[in-house]
Amino acid sequence: MLIDQIDIERIPDHIAIIMDGNGRWAKRQGKPRVFGHKSGVKSVREVTEGCAELGIKYLTLYAFSTENWNRPKLEVTALMALLVETIKTEVSVLNKNNIRLETIGNSDALPAKSRRALAKAIEDTQDNDGLCLILALNYSAKWDIMQAVKTIADKVERKELTAKKLTESDFESALSTKNIPDPELLIRTSGESRISNFLLWEIAYSELFFTPVLWPDFRKENLFEAILDFQSRERRFGKTSEQI
Repeated sequence: MLIDQIDIERIPDHIAIIMDGNGRWAKRQGKPRVFGHKSGVKSVREVTEGCAELGIKYLTLYAFSTENWNRPKLEVTALMALLVETIKTEVSVLNKNNIRLETIGNSDALPAKSRRALAKAIEDTQDNDGLCLILALNYSAKWDIMQAVKTIADKVERKELTAKKLTESDFESALSTKNIPDPELLIRTSGESRISNFLLWEIAYSELFFTPVLWPDFRKENLFEAILDFQSRERRFGKTSEQI
């Protein structure tokens, strides 16, 4: 089994995933796109449990981008309903596996029913100290960077900070990911090789893994394959091999 080949001493603390391919998967089944999103819930469960089994500390899933509002209204409405339904169903599973739920993104713009379900799930899992599952909802990296710039600009106006003294740490503390370490591994499914406005600041030195597997078909073994690929790489962070 692939899991037996993984070096537990070198697993990434944080994995981020762009869950792509639900629509194409549904089309191949002759079903509407929403069917693909519903089928993708099983993949979320599999990957989350796989990360928990390995002792990974953070898993961030790109669940809904700010650009996704441009999709057909029927699909967006169905996605929001699926979000509420899934959260209510999965809270017991999260608690069983000692998983804490968090979110990043502009959640204020989500429908009220979605916000309430999220808030309750976050409250119900807040005492868990295992894997932290982070849902990126109504998220875009450009939005996050812009809101960070505005926060810093306000501090400069109030003379709490000067431009000359601004540091990377100051900037990072204004991002919605301020309490989350940068992901060491970013996975994208469905064969697309792009980042799609996801964690642009945070993935500066992440290892990227692109797989042709469509998200509804992604299972623990696919996760373990990505981790093994990660462990085969030499991470230099600008240094030479000899310096590591």
